[in-house]
Amino acid sequence: MKLIVGLGNPGSQYALTRHNAGFLAIDHFRKDLGGISCQSAFQAQICELHFGSTKVFFVKPQTFMNLSGQAVKEICDFYKLDAAGDLLVIHDDADLPLGEIRSALTASAAGHNGVQNIIDSLGSQAFHRLRLGIETRTDKKTLPTEAFVLQRFSDEEQKLLQEKIFPQVDSEIKKFIEAK
Repeated sequence: MKLIVGLGNPGSQYALTRHNAGFLAIDHFRKDLGGISCQSAFQAQICELHFGSTKVFFVKPQTFMNLSGQAVKEICDFYKLDAAGDLLVIHDDADLPLGEIRSALTASAAGHNGVQNIIDSLGSQAFHRLRLGIETRTDKKTLPTEAFVLQRFSDEEQKLLQEKIFPQVDSEIKKFIEAK
């Protein structure tokens, strides 16, 4: 069993914001798949899929970004998952330029409050992460990061996400699912 969590904020006002890159990545991966069963449980939207004999839950916590760990912990505890091998968290990263993707295992939160809440809730930073670069500012002093991450992606940036970035993320998700 695998748990793939996309981080973001619930609500239409946040739908296409930079902070919702994790939600958007999950939606992109699922869009062409059939046999999706979704429900609201554990303070999250959970969609269950099967890849061969592997059951995979795609999760979008509904607790708002900074409390994402509540939902992740509940699900991990209920299904007795080993976060180090079974959990992948996909999230925005303002330290990386738009379009850059980095995979990490057992890394610090690096200032990301949603990731820090997951680390605090699980009592460990031993889980897989996909960091999605969202940075486009030429000068970080012009707009604080807290405001920047809540800005919507431009039409051009959305096109880049759909055509270049999310297909790369899809590939990383598939690798994670297939890893034993």
